[in-house]
Amino acid sequence: MAVDRRNLLLGGGAIAALSAIALFRPMETSVAAEADFPFKLSDEEWKARLSPEAYDVLRHEGTERPFTSPLNDEHRAGTFACAGCDQALFASETKFDSGTGWPSFYTFITGAIGSVTDNSFGMSRTAVFCTNCGGHQGHVFDDGPAPTGLRYCINGVALKFEPKAA
Repeated sequence: MAVDRRNLLLGGGAIAALSAIALFRPMETSVAAEADFPFKLSDEEWKARLSPEAYDVLRHEGTERPFTSPLNDEHRAGTFACAGCDQALFASETKFDSGTGWPSFYTFITGAIGSVTDNSFGMSRTAVFCTNCGGHQGHVFDDGPAPTGLRYCINGVALKFEPKAA
């Protein structure tokens, strides 16, 4: 039998594969825990405020499964805000379908997003976070559309959508 991702995860190697992946996930504290941000809550308050999935992403730099966020199909005018603190992060006009399975934007609202180098999973990427609460949002890549050429690949559970008033 050929060893591919499907056979590995469905076969007896699933536990070994997940254990190997876990080795690459950063075990140190997240940006959200290390820096001083204007919006602060205790860990228990974050757990009470967020769903388990949002807590993992925003506070521990997790990643949601692709194609699971209803925000992928959100096309109304409005603002995408941080699910942790409600700070406005992305305008709907900057959203585009990247085909990656996560909400994607070519730019952010000025001052709303910070970035840091992420060396997890054996590669170097740029992670992005909310400047108000430090919540991990996702990553930025240089394969986006004009005018910036950037793709802010954001976890849907890290966002909430606020439709523009009619």
